[in-house]
Amino acid sequence: MLEIIALIFIAKDINKIAILKGVNPLTWKIYAIVSWFVFEIIGIAIDMFVFKQVDLVSLMFSGLVFAFGGFLIIRAILSNKPDNTSSEDVNRISVDDLRP
Repeated sequence: MLEIIALIFIAKDINKIAILKGVNPLTWKIYAIVSWFVFEIIGIAIDMFVFKQVDLVSLMFSGLVFAFGGFLIIRAILSNKPDNTSSEDVNRISVDDLRP
């Protein structure tokens, strides 16, 4: 239940950033959700096989930490994309705007 609520807020955050960057928000929401689940499974697997944990609470916690890390990676990739600059702003500047 906690993951579903977190994924809703994550999708909203990714949607805002994607609109700002001028890219397709649905694609980036899918990337974020898929990376959430992939990194969660990786975190659980690392906790099980490397640290030999069988406690369900520790497995869930490590999965949640890795899943949030996956979201942060997708968010960083999206944030590093250039902003969408409309041609209206460029065309609106005239020679008079450049004089002191």
